[in-house]
Amino acid sequence: MRTDAWFDWVVIGAGPAGQKAAIQAAKAGHRVAVVERGRHVGGECVHRGTIPSKALREMASRLRHLRQTPVAVQLPQDTPMASLLGSVSGIVDAHVHYQLDQLQRNGITVIHGRARFVDPHHVEIQPPRGQPERIGADRFVIATGSVPRRPPGVPIDHRLVLDSDSILSQPYLPRRLAVLGAGVIGCEYATVFKELGSQVTLIDRAPRPLAFMDPELSERLVQRFEGGGCRYLPERSIEGIERGHVDVRVCLGDGAVVETDKVLVALGRTANVERLGLSELGIARTRRGHVEVDEAYRTSVPHVLAIGDAIGFPALAATSMEQGRRAVRRALGLSVNEASHAVPIGIYTLPELASIGATEDEALERCSAIRIGRCDFAEVARGQIAGEDGMLKLIATADNARILGVHIFGGKATELIHLGQLALLGDQPPSVFVDNTFNFPTLAEAYRIAALALERETALRTATAA
Repeated sequence: MRTDAWFDWVVIGAGPAGQKAAIQAAKAGHRVAVVERGRHVGGECVHRGTIPSKALREMASRLRHLRQTPVAVQLPQDTPMASLLGSVSGIVDAHVHYQLDQLQRNGITVIHGRARFVDPHHVEIQPPRGQPERIGADRFVIATGSVPRRPPGVPIDHRLVLDSDSILSQPYLPRRLAVLGAGVIGCEYATVFKELGSQVTLIDRAPRPLAFMDPELSERLVQRFEGGGCRYLPERSIEGIERGHVDVRVCLGDGAVVETDKVLVALGRTANVERLGLSELGIARTRRGHVEVDEAYRTSVPHVLAIGDAIGFPALAATSMEQGRRAVRRALGLSVNEASHAVPIGIYTLPELASIGATEDEALERCSAIRIGRCDFAEVARGQIAGEDGMLKLIATADNARILGVHIFGGKATELIHLGQLALLGDQPPSVFVDNTFNFPTLAEAYRIAALALERETALRTATAA
């Protein structure tokens, strides 16, 4: 490609957010280039994050279900991690091929190299080999994702003290694992390694894990996690980490010491923007280092947008993809369906957590009175057959006229939440789940039972008031 080639859009980063932004711009008839510093498209999500971690989770899930059968299943000590990850390399290759094909079919130019702004409308790209080249564009999208945060004083060596990039490259399944941080990544890995047979200690400074989720889901997760040698230690600070030859001591602020074989540091992620030249361009960043954007994903330099992990919470693949699509459509003046209240959150712990709409506390802030209906998975035939430990919670207005939130703990939660999403988008009352037919037996019947619980509560309160 010639020096100083000009595009309508240059997207920096070919992960989920960048890919969707680039395709949206191309579909609008614009000339688009994507700059990706890695050897392949897909970003952290495909190569070190979502895809490999979910492959390991799938193995853990199968083992959990096998343990519910009369045949006892237990992994031997020193099980190679490679054997647990199975055919993950083939899955990653297939996903990369699919994403690259999508970009190419839409006429998008893919450039491999590290980009850096040299002025408001040009970036210099340093390829893996050879001389740098410069390209220009009318608009830019920063979709560079994030990297694991390296807290000061925490000696990450990728041998005994690991981050989320190196945890899957360990030679053997650890017998004991301490996880620092009870956010999404920490909780997902803590529950997965528990099901694989590791003795896991989950440590966090907050009083409960996943503080942004409805408290009932967090409580259920802790109850399910603890036991079998696994512990959750809330409201604990880390005073130091002492590495031995083959083990680690985690020293806590209350004087306690956790002795373990490996430590996973899951204390957040940092926007991967340090070498982009943002300060020279005058692009503002937040106190936590994320790129600061407005409601249209514009930075302080209006023709430069930012999306995905680079702008912070919720930093999930699904929301990042949607941000990419919306950011470009807004910049082009195209219509955008504003349904921010109906964006689902899925946490791939074992069991899963999923949420959409208002939590119980948020609903109470919004309304003076609310109604809550619950269904335990033990109440539905599919839950009994599968031995699923779970719960579905519906939050509705006091008159039972509208659903405010749906929260699910248990198997298939990340799939089941989409039925609640459609109800929220349609501004439906809980009775929509009572008046329609569900396949039998399914976990989705939990919606009907929870809705019936809401109707019973409403009827009881009406009778009491009369």
